[in-house]
Amino acid sequence: MKTLKIATFNLNGIRSRLPALLDWLAREQPDIVCLQELKAPDSQFPRQALEAAGYGCLFHGQPSWNGVAILARDNEPLEVRRGLPGMEDDRQSRYLEAAVHGVLVACLYLPNGNPQPGPKFEY
Repeated sequence: MKTLKIATFNLNGIRSRLPALLDWLAREQPDIVCLQELKAPDSQFPRQALEAAGYGCLFHGQPSWNGVAILARDNEPLEVRRGLPGMEDDRQSRYLEAAVHGVLVACLYLPNGNPQPGPKFEY
């Protein structure tokens, strides 16, 4: 198996950070990228721009909060799981799992667990 360059990138909003993401993808050319904190619903995910840059996309968005995506250079990620295992009724978009380049990849965006105890920590 060839060596894969796998990266993770917390965007804090894909729409406003798309130019920086595209520059980074062109410069670093990772094979697989896990994105967190998209802060955009699926309908506003910039699929065409990322595909034009050579990346297949799988995404699980949510308006204003959370959201994760898996990008694959010159490949299309094959979805395995959407949403946290055991939390099928969860409305938060925090987990995505895909087969990419022969590897099973999971993208997880954890909530800020502060303060403890508290609802974010319990989640």
